[in-house]
Amino acid sequence: MDEAKLEEVMQRFAMGEFDVLVSTSIIESGLDIPNANTLIVDRSDWFGLAQLYQLRGRVGRAARRAYAYFFHPRDSRLTTEARARLETISEQTELGAGMNIAMRDLEIRGAGEVLGARQSGHVAAVGLHLYTRLLTQAVQELMAAREGKAPPPSPDGTVVIDLPLPAYVPTDYVPDMNLRLQLYRRLADLHTDAAIDDMRSELTDRFGPPPPAVENLLFQLRVKRKALAARATAVTSDEGQMSVRLPYLAEIDRPGLQRRLGDDVRVSRTAVWLARDLSAETWKARLLEVLSDLAADAPALYG
Repeated sequence: MDEAKLEEVMQRFAMGEFDVLVSTSIIESGLDIPNANTLIVDRSDWFGLAQLYQLRGRVGRAARRAYAYFFHPRDSRLTTEARARLETISEQTELGAGMNIAMRDLEIRGAGEVLGARQSGHVAAVGLHLYTRLLTQAVQELMAAREGKAPPPSPDGTVVIDLPLPAYVPTDYVPDMNLRLQLYRRLADLHTDAAIDDMRSELTDRFGPPPPAVENLLFQLRVKRKALAARATAVTSDEGQMSVRLPYLAEIDRPGLQRRLGDDVRVSRTAVWLARDLSAETWKARLLEVLSDLAADAPALYG
């Protein structure tokens, strides 16, 4: 179609003279048609991740709910890369997901060695975020050792979580290893309770009700988030008790903190201790409650 004919067709479609537009991927960018609310892509396994993201962006550009359907032939098996692209586009649906999609696209296509010439490496195994963080930390440690200095602390802060709970994604729940690794990467990037709740809903929708091991994994993510907010260094189980290690307890009003936390908690010079001789659900709920209280007190306690 020549330029004038293309413009005429698009104007008529935008004005609502017809309801369905059949097109090539030429529509993937530069179009803003608020009334378009349904997209159907045939042979979506042939498209790149950036193309799929751009195509999906042609709908949902107004207040009305939009739908995007990506089809592939039932009788042909998807390649590993095609499946990874379609899984990524189906998972990344929130606003501002473009950056995550771009990073995942880099992982799928391969970033290779960041400091070398090879086009293969270990990026895909751990994810680009973790890979670059580990690389940065390793370089800093080598530079510190060369200069005779102590290694720097972790850039994003760490807390040790060692609870008496099996926490993992079972193979009978998610059989595909690459998909499990992808889920672990996404779980590591959850930083709010709302995001954890959304992940649980997604897992339920895709794989069925989460087994206990997955529920425990989500619980430990909540513990880690609250422990970081409370500036704890570790949350561990020790001889029938739960301990929340706080390095600055020796310098604060511990009796006052004891009164705020309650009689079932013991505050020492190094940790806050909770009894674990209750049901699992009871001590788990109490642990989250104590961590929330410590997180709320953290600015006043530590400045």
